[in-house]
Amino acid sequence: MTLTTPRSTATHPLSRLTAEEISTATTIVRDAGLVAESSKFVYVGLEEPHKRDVLTWTPGEPVERRVRVLVLDRATGNGRDLTVSVTGGTVVTDVEIDGAADGQVPILDAEFEAIEPILAADERWVAAMAKRGLDVADVRAVPLSAGSYFPDESGHRIVRVLGFHQADETDLPWAHPVDGVVAYVDVTRGVTTAVHDHYDLPVPAERADLDQATHPHAVRDLKPIEITQPEGPSFTVEDDVVRWAGWEFRVGFDAREGLVLHQLSIDGRSVVHRASIAEMVVPYADPSPVRFWQNYFDVGEYLFARYTNSLELGCDCLGEIHYFDATLADEDGAPRTIRNAVCLHEEDHGVAWKHTDLFNGMAETRRSRRLVISFFTTIGNYDYGFYWYLYTDGTIQLESKATGIVFTSSYRGDEHPYATEIAPGLGAPFHQHLFSARLDMAVDGTGNTVHEVDAVRLPMSDTNPYGNAFARRLTPLTRESEAQRVSDATVGRTWHVVNPSKTNRFGQPVGYALHPQASPVLLADGESSIAQRAAFSTRSLWVTEYDPAERYPAGDFVNQHPGSGGLPSFVAGDAPLEDADVVLWHTFGLTHFPRPEDWPVMPTDYTGFTLKPVGFFDRNPALGLPRSTSSHCASHGS
Repeated sequence: MTLTTPRSTATHPLSRLTAEEISTATTIVRDAGLVAESSKFVYVGLEEPHKRDVLTWTPGEPVERRVRVLVLDRATGNGRDLTVSVTGGTVVTDVEIDGAADGQVPILDAEFEAIEPILAADERWVAAMAKRGLDVADVRAVPLSAGSYFPDESGHRIVRVLGFHQADETDLPWAHPVDGVVAYVDVTRGVTTAVHDHYDLPVPAERADLDQATHPHAVRDLKPIEITQPEGPSFTVEDDVVRWAGWEFRVGFDAREGLVLHQLSIDGRSVVHRASIAEMVVPYADPSPVRFWQNYFDVGEYLFARYTNSLELGCDCLGEIHYFDATLADEDGAPRTIRNAVCLHEEDHGVAWKHTDLFNGMAETRRSRRLVISFFTTIGNYDYGFYWYLYTDGTIQLESKATGIVFTSSYRGDEHPYATEIAPGLGAPFHQHLFSARLDMAVDGTGNTVHEVDAVRLPMSDTNPYGNAFARRLTPLTRESEAQRVSDATVGRTWHVVNPSKTNRFGQPVGYALHPQASPVLLADGESSIAQRAAFSTRSLWVTEYDPAERYPAGDFVNQHPGSGGLPSFVAGDAPLEDADVVLWHTFGLTHFPRPEDWPVMPTDYTGFTLKPVGFFDRNPALGLPRSTSSHCASHGS
């Protein structure tokens, strides 16, 4: 039965959702009687068609538009997972979520906002603050995802709360953790289930103002840098499709994953069908009874792209900028626009290639350039930027930038060696930032095979009499059970995604290589709750056969999920992977032992990975770069 007039102006199966489509989808849900007065819309996002249907679609054909909608009834704590046809005007699927077995839907802003009044009404919390000489009205309650630890919390929407003192409106609360006390709150019932006051620790007093009086700092006198392109940018944008220097791709954006790159190709040849940051987890190393549970899945628990920043010219991006607004749904189901959510621009990137020859007098230099597609999001204390770079030599790079404010504690000295003192009496617990990139590969087509490639030392022998030889070992990852790998910098380990049915002029299969950065995977014990819930982060690489339902490496409903969701269940069938439609799930990140230099605001730290062509081209694809014609560069000869 049609419940409302279908509305869609999509010109492509992967077109971003419009405000009209969001309004139509949420109206369909309401008209179907699936929301109550107390219901909130947790997530509204495009239900992307099967990869096969996208690849066979031709312009002008009808576009079926489906939207995934997650709804939470705040009065009962019950969640629903709905699929809505915007073009058909109907609810296609309706699944009630079992909060105990499946996990909870992500946490709402409305739930966070309710925490301080709940705690202010609890005598135990008020008493704990008073014991420390604090008025509860001056303590900012920071609600955080609870994880899965206690059987009596199963099926209930729980958050755990730490306090931070704020002396006045301009004071930065992160400088004043009220450590030693933690509250557990049932957000559905609106009650504090427990207040644990374990330690009476002093509240650090030094403010975090960035002025000279509080934090003396040397002033760096720098003259302005102006980035100009007198003839305009080299890229074009049409209906979210970007074309630049042989590259072509479609920009997507999602409340959960943020920036998504679709159908990434170069010179008309596909490389990646879909690329996104599908999950991240921030596990903390403090085992104290106050903080042992601190493990945040910023994508799956908080839908981190909801907090995307509006970028500003000259601050976040430099040069000739094209901005993309993002249209998401608010918690009442109405569309809202984040202005300038995604920034697109070009950057000079030094020397692309150069040679001055002794014999023929050649002296040639070409400058590299990269296309940058980025967004920034703020999750509580941390700010994360995600920058996709495309290079003129066919390289693809993802760089994650972490900045903002480190999460703080009271510093307890050598008796508690899990934090760094970053200000008098102020600690910053050790932690990791582990991201999962979902790379739906399509290297010159969808029939791909993944090889693990290691450098191999060779012993002295008759064929290696001086011991200088070394070789490489290629190991095909033939099944999902074999394709759960850990990076190894000692052998220069990379993973090559090749197309066995396409060869270059040397008869070799064309390919792209994933180059990881050398960094630890999850450091928590393998039997721990977080290792079960964030199993994706225990490996540097997982390879799976494509399945449109497998979108998130920790599972669909991460919040309070008991564990083993996502990738462990995806690979249970042990599908074959040779000449298959493969998806790479790459874990990368930072292990952060905070420094005094990370306070009061953290200099940007960087992590990421690189995809480089290996035999994909017959020769250097950057040969066609023009000589520089800049007025600041002398050019001689023809």
